[in-house]
Amino acid sequence: MDLDENEQRTETASGITCTSTPGGTLVTLWGEVDASLREAASEAMATLAAHGSGRPVVVDARDVTFIDSSGVAFILQVYVLGQETGTPVSLRDPSEAVVEVLDMVGIGGRIPVTRTAESAP
Repeated sequence: MDLDENEQRTETASGITCTSTPGGTLVTLWGEVDASLREAASEAMATLAAHGSGRPVVVDARDVTFIDSSGVAFILQVYVLGQETGTPVSLRDPSEAVVEVLDMVGIGGRIPVTRTAESAP
């Protein structure tokens, strides 16, 4: 990507990015995660598929303000890809919007959740 994650977040109110880190892959979602992000979701999935298996994937969903069925489908696709390839996938600090929708559709608790110190209750 040409822009680092902070620059992209400044330029767009919503988005999905996928970046490699020394410990694995970080998928970051922010703003309104809906069908308008379909292209970004496809790019992120292609990046994840290319990374192969084994390296942990963390989905950072702390800054999601709204998520619809397209966003839930994306998170579920990331999780299923991880299951199929033996790659651990976790949700980091999911916002209340994400937790509510995942619970509503019956997959709350299915994807492991991690909380960072600043987000712990």
